[in-house]
Amino acid sequence: MAQGRTNGGMSRHLHLSESAIEKHINAIFTKLGLTEETTIHRRVAAVVTFLEQMGRM
Repeated sequence: MAQGRTNGGMSRHLHLSESAIEKHINAIFTKLGLTEETTIHRRVAAVVTFLEQMGRM
């Protein structure tokens, strides 16, 4: 996700189905407390949150 891959791109790279990718991404969003909002792009917020937690931002 941080590399800008789509769900299809991640599924091909990880050899998983797109539905499995979607389930994992939704689990990540839930764990990070990223609810469905129209003002925030959740993929960007997930990457930023991850980088902040890793001390890279």
